[in-house]
Amino acid sequence: MLSQTERFYFGSFIDGQEVKSEESAVLEVRNPYNNQLIGKISCATKEDVEQAITVSQRVFQETMKKMPAYRRSDILRKTADLLESRTESFANLLVLETGKPIREARVEVDRAVQVLRFASEGAKQIHGEEIQLDSAHGGENQFGFTKRYPIGVVVAITPFNFPLNLVLHKVAPAIAAGNTIVLKPAEKTPLSPVMLYQLFMEAGLPAGALNIVMGPGQDLAEPLVKDPRVKRVTFTGSGQVGWKLKELAGHKNVTLELGSNAPNLVFEDADLDAAAAALVRGGVVTSGQACISVQRIYVQRSVYQALLNKLVDGVRALRVGNPLDDATDVGPMITEAAAARAEEWIREAAEQGATVLTGGKRSGALLEPAVLTNVSHEMKVVCQEIFAPVFSVIPFDEEAEAIAQANASDLGLHAGVFTKDISRALRVAEALETGGVWINDASIRRYDHIPYGGVKQSGIGKEGVAYAIEEMTEIKFIGIKL
Repeated sequence: MLSQTERFYFGSFIDGQEVKSEESAVLEVRNPYNNQLIGKISCATKEDVEQAITVSQRVFQETMKKMPAYRRSDILRKTADLLESRTESFANLLVLETGKPIREARVEVDRAVQVLRFASEGAKQIHGEEIQLDSAHGGENQFGFTKRYPIGVVVAITPFNFPLNLVLHKVAPAIAAGNTIVLKPAEKTPLSPVMLYQLFMEAGLPAGALNIVMGPGQDLAEPLVKDPRVKRVTFTGSGQVGWKLKELAGHKNVTLELGSNAPNLVFEDADLDAAAAALVRGGVVTSGQACISVQRIYVQRSVYQALLNKLVDGVRALRVGNPLDDATDVGPMITEAAAARAEEWIREAAEQGATVLTGGKRSGALLEPAVLTNVSHEMKVVCQEIFAPVFSVIPFDEEAEAIAQANASDLGLHAGVFTKDISRALRVAEALETGGVWINDASIRRYDHIPYGGVKQSGIGKEGVAYAIEEMTEIKFIGIKL
């Protein structure tokens, strides 16, 4: 591992050059599964942040805003092809950084390739519209239209759980639109974003169009977000941090993709086998460390015990262990501290009257997926985002009761509804206070071209490549008097 550690010692990347300072703090990057050292990063200084933004502003004005759409599209397509050709290398790096099982890591790489290809296509589809001016009195013999223009420097702050795909959900649309980006990746998973940066350079992205600053968010977020040259801030992470960033950003445009405690509703006419399989899968992706992970499961009382039995059987059948093993279903959480926090929440719920039917035991950063019953909405495992492989299963009698309980939260990102009644499905989908609803699938489902974003305390703005491109462009009206 020593040679690998040497290979993975990165600084920041500004204007196409790696930047390391002898005075900078150095952070270790460790494998969550065995705590083995896999890399180090040299943290950026405030001067590095200033330089990164200065370079981004210059390259935007001189290069990116003038770059034709076909050229931006070509760069994104070539990056996608390069990433696809190195799928296994990136997947193995994701396993080392995040602890997610190798099968999930390969899926993340496949999705990242798809994001790049969506962005490549999207770069050629940025357009305005004709405005019929004679709809207004006095608008005769006049012609109007709109055009979309890139906004300039974008700051992207990304989380640890999907360090490749969620980086690209910000970087790829920004490039497609003709912007420049300063990326601050999660300090726990900074290695795959650097390897991705190198692919962009190989594909022909101009130096300085993408700059990376390394280090803790508490040190770098404020100088990044408050700089007046930054035109948009896009952040994925915790609500506590996200809303603080919005305050710091002032009048800037902000996209916040924050947390949730996703409700999933199972009605008595649902296919219980399919529902249980989807729910189990949806609660353990990345060891439950996903914003739309299945957390709250509301089950109609007439099928409550039947579904509960299937859930418990499905969870007990999961293999927890070494994420590099193809047979592993659940790997470690990102740190032992994260797993210990979830373990403590389970213990606290049990002390308050909850029943732990299976799981909940911890070994280091490995936490056995847990199924809890007899929970109340005051317990942390229900009312807050647990961000761990923990299911709380709650019975209900009537549709209105299930909707009310699902909506009894300050969070609202994704939900799932299981039923064979299409009228009920659409009725419940419209009533749920979430940014997205899946019918006959779990809340975890996300495709990379759909609009994605929450309501209430789960954030503002939308991702999904085409929607992010819209948010990273400005509309200008142009009128002509004939």
